[in-house]
Amino acid sequence: MDVLLSLPIVSYFAAPMLTSWSTSLNLLFFYMTWTTLVLSHSPLKIELVGTLAVRIVFWLVPSLFFLLFDTLVPSLAESIKLYGSASIPRRNAPSLAKQALLAILNLAMFTALQAAISVAATSLLHRPLFKTTTTLPLPWHIIKHIVMLYTAREVLTYYIHRHILHSRGTMARLHAQYAHPRKSAAPYSLMMYADHPLPLMLHRLLPVYLPPLIVRPHLLTYFLFTFFTTIEDTLSMSGYSVVPGIIMGGITRRTATHYTSGGRGNYGAWGLLDWINGTSVGKDVAEDVRDEAEKHQVKERGRKAVGDTGALVQDGIDSWKKGRKSRRKRSSDA
Repeated sequence: MDVLLSLPIVSYFAAPMLTSWSTSLNLLFFYMTWTTLVLSHSPLKIELVGTLAVRIVFWLVPSLFFLLFDTLVPSLAESIKLYGSASIPRRNAPSLAKQALLAILNLAMFTALQAAISVAATSLLHRPLFKTTTTLPLPWHIIKHIVMLYTAREVLTYYIHRHILHSRGTMARLHAQYAHPRKSAAPYSLMMYADHPLPLMLHRLLPVYLPPLIVRPHLLTYFLFTFFTTIEDTLSMSGYSVVPGIIMGGITRRTATHYTSGGRGNYGAWGLLDWINGTSVGKDVAEDVRDEAEKHQVKERGRKAVGDTGALVQDGIDSWKKGRKSRRKRSSDA
């Protein structure tokens, strides 16, 4: 857990944009903590413990909380669930316990598989798989690598999901049996890892682990990518209609539609390749962004921001003109 607690990456990432003493102190504290961590633990231990901690804190704990909420107060939960009462998990304690155990075992297995891959790669390359140094990555490098990792993840998720997990063959049958047991119902977050290990490895592990193996970013960048994708997947699988955000709300709806349609479309993580390839079911990503922008009154807020900026600029110009007039008057009096 010390790995997770020692990653105040937000303060580091925002440091170039902020100049307050508190931000500088946070950055200094972060650097000292990270340096101590790197010097006192092996890169493999930091990678595995940090990744596992992120998935436990941002997937397992929220998923169990959502499950308790859905099953203990179903009348309230169905009011904020996509597709209403049909999306409420069945109140069958043995079945839910079995599903939870499967998800936890899959998470443990993925951690062990990641450890094996990291050990093998480290032995082959004679250096850590990810850059684990006391030198922190520059914000521009973080942005560049995150964009590359997200792009690769979208491509892998879409084509694996569409052509392997929803095609014909053993993988497709296993995925349908474990991941799509309910018809006409939105998923819930625990189902994210409650799939057969083989299709789950292709669907959830490969798209978020293979790109970092190729790009080989700094370990902090990999943690940040894991953090973002874990939160995104947890929310998108929640089945709630109240997920905030212009982008996230659309992702959640498309994920729910994927499950209720029996896997007829919406194969990508963000829906971009579904939109390009014509495999969107229901509203596509372009319609979702437009609708969400209108709902959140983005245009009105943009006009207000432009108006406020214009007024500020005009005030500055008026003040400058008044200053010039005052100086001219003083010069003429002299």
